[in-house]
Amino acid sequence: MTTPSLTDRFDAARETLKNVRQDHALHFYDRLDDDQKDHLLKQIEAIDWPEVSRLVESHVQSKPHFALPADIQPAPYYTHVPSSELEGKYRDARAMGESLLRQGQVAAFTVAGGQGTRLGWSGPKGTYPATPIRKLPLFACLAEYLQRIERKYSQSCRWYIMTSEVNDTATRAYFKENKWFGLDPECVMFFPQAMLPAIDITTGKVLLDSPMSLALSPNGHGGSLKALHTSGAIDDMKRHGIEQISYTQIDNPLVKVVDPLFLGLHAIDGCEMSSKMLPKAFPKEKLGNLCMADGRVTVIEYSDLPDELAEQKLPNGDLRFRAGSIAIHAIRVDFVASLNGAATGFQLPYHRAEKKVPYVSLDTGDRVEPDSPNAVKLEAFVFDALPLCSQSIVYETDRIEEFAPIKNAEGVDSPVSSNQIQIERSARWLESRGVSVSRDDQGRVDAVIEISQITAIEPDDLQGVKLPAAIDPGASVLL
Repeated sequence: MTTPSLTDRFDAARETLKNVRQDHALHFYDRLDDDQKDHLLKQIEAIDWPEVSRLVESHVQSKPHFALPADIQPAPYYTHVPSSELEGKYRDARAMGESLLRQGQVAAFTVAGGQGTRLGWSGPKGTYPATPIRKLPLFACLAEYLQRIERKYSQSCRWYIMTSEVNDTATRAYFKENKWFGLDPECVMFFPQAMLPAIDITTGKVLLDSPMSLALSPNGHGGSLKALHTSGAIDDMKRHGIEQISYTQIDNPLVKVVDPLFLGLHAIDGCEMSSKMLPKAFPKEKLGNLCMADGRVTVIEYSDLPDELAEQKLPNGDLRFRAGSIAIHAIRVDFVASLNGAATGFQLPYHRAEKKVPYVSLDTGDRVEPDSPNAVKLEAFVFDALPLCSQSIVYETDRIEEFAPIKNAEGVDSPVSSNQIQIERSARWLESRGVSVSRDDQGRVDAVIEISQITAIEPDDLQGVKLPAAIDPGASVLL
């Protein structure tokens, strides 16, 4: 097949842009060299312009109104520790999840489009050193978990990783340099997230970041469900007999990349998409609230849930609305396919955010730094798929067992707090096996402990592992 020339590509791009009244994006084209022209055309070719045109009409020229559902109730959930009545169901669910893994019917899906900028780290966030002793990067934490799963269930687990325009090349190179962290490269698929242009809030015209580049930003974590379709990942899953997707994000080194119990509960109940939750620590903790809204499982943002609901308590003192979403989901492959129907287009709604976006003036060619919001950015949220399900469950997990995110340089959800949680989890597991772990007078672990996920992804995996009788104050122990 003959590669189209720059002239042919320009003509096609101009026609496409004219049809949606955005041909000003080529305003500086004649001033660019061939490499710069190629860069701009690649950006234009990667965008769904009919979708952009619809969004200009619905989200820029109009402002969508957010309305709380009429009926908001707490979402029911499966507790982390089952009641006596549910012990049998949990055993069956665990067996079901393990069967799905043994048959290769589960895929891991990791959203990893971010950079480590907020952490002072140059490079993809997945390359950030995350563990207390080895300083293992986040990608390797998840890869070790998958290695353990593959050994445990004698079956490879395909891993789909969504990157971004900014870090796709670097992420692929990092995996190659690290020999795929011991995984089969044939079982790992990368694809970049789609980008959307920032749109002038007054004119509805897309903005240019430079003469050779549109002002682009990712289309939100909900865009991952579109990217699974457009990248060919869903077709790849179907070819390999995969029925369930385990959705996680890259910033949590303790995440259960695939969780047999959660997947089993989701499958036994016939769900299209399900969610894990944590009991919120306080009413306005910055976690989305898993609720039943007009009879459907729905996430209501912490900023949107009225204070009078957020602060309601049960007779035992627990928050009534206590289920905080942590962006861990089980999703059926055919449900993702249904969200991307040819006739309806991508079904998740987009959310409007008014932002200050620097741009290049078409009149002068100068870069303008606005001092007030001048543009609309649009994002889709993955949890907006939940109300589209006919069946969905919520499963409670434990903070120490599975939630040690690294989002901020300091304070909450920082490398320090993550390491503390990782050490505490390791200590708990060892104590459950009879190891004496030194703690200070506040009950904090007085040592540094790291358990490789190749060694164990749950306490029972430590059976048969040679363990120390005790961990002394100040010790550094790697298992």
